[in-house]
Amino acid sequence: MGIGVGILSGFFGIGGGTILVPMLLFLGHQIKDAISISIVQMVFSSIYGSYLNNKKKTLDVPMVLTIGVGGFFGAMLSGFIASNVDDRLLEILFFAFALFALSRLFFKTKMGATQREASKVLLFLIGLFLGILSMLIGVGGSIILVPILVGFLHVDIKKAISAGLFFVVFSSVAGLISHSLSRDIDFYSGVVIGLSSLVGVYVGINLKDKVDSVVQKKLLVGFYLLIVIYLAIRIFFRGN
Repeated sequence: MGIGVGILSGFFGIGGGTILVPMLLFLGHQIKDAISISIVQMVFSSIYGSYLNNKKKTLDVPMVLTIGVGGFFGAMLSGFIASNVDDRLLEILFFAFALFALSRLFFKTKMGATQREASKVLLFLIGLFLGILSMLIGVGGSIILVPILVGFLHVDIKKAISAGLFFVVFSSVAGLISHSLSRDIDFYSGVVIGLSSLVGVYVGINLKDKVDSVVQKKLLVGFYLLIVIYLAIRIFFRGN
């Protein structure tokens, strides 16, 4: 499971929670336990994946650093908020995140357009918002950051994916600290999945750099669609 999540993490620039949380829910874990395990795993995959992306020179560190700092502060608040939020509401938030990302990517984006510049204040606020909301549902935030970078700022999709994974470093580390202070975490499962995901991250990043950008966008849309369908079935068509 860790290797599979790692491949998706490296290829799509996600922390891994987008797929790991639904998998853990399917295996019978409660939503809050699944989120905690996912956060531990994301620390491993995001740090290693960002190291590889930086070596390949596909990571725009200055831009993502501002977003990441905002994400760190936002994620620090998430553990305390999650302890007081109903499980079903968390699942609905997860569903809303995935649905927004899918809708943004589904509409045509300008491939090859000139990248738009954004102020550091705006980038920080984007990171702050993503940090709070993403750690509430056990994802790194890239599921929403990548569509924002591609759809609104016209960042090249491969650079946006690398940026998304780097953002997860900040949000997952802060989220781990916050959740550890507010509730018990299954560190054993998280570390086992996290360590094994490193193999998958290496494979996923190498695949990402070999695939055409247009094809990669279509695969990304397909990936989000599967997540949305699964969550819709779980939330709206299955009894508790």
